[in-house]
Amino acid sequence: MLEELREIRKLLTPKPAPGPGKGLIAEFKFFLSQYKVLGLAVGFILGLYLGGLVKALVTDLILPIITYAVPTSNINAYTVGPFGIGDFSNAVITFVIVAFVIFLIVQVAKHYKIE
Repeated sequence: MLEELREIRKLLTPKPAPGPGKGLIAEFKFFLSQYKVLGLAVGFILGLYLGGLVKALVTDLILPIITYAVPTSNINAYTVGPFGIGDFSNAVITFVIVAFVIFLIVQVAKHYKIE
């Protein structure tokens, strides 16, 4: 009976992950798969273009609507004392929208159990 328990333990023990093969190309492939570099690169590139898209949305659609509410004809010329806040407000609005979109993407990924 003790021998059977040892055999069961041996079967239930996970096998160690395979290491990198020999050679530079095999090690490079192992590096890419181990650290999921390709997925990280794709996420970074998509995030970069999402930021550009949202910046264009804020600059071309949202800020012109805000200029109707603000008495100044150009939001970029709006100042508080010696400080111009037009570009800063553009960056803040862009950040809030990008953060909200990323929040929605994470919520959808959680809902569909995507990791």
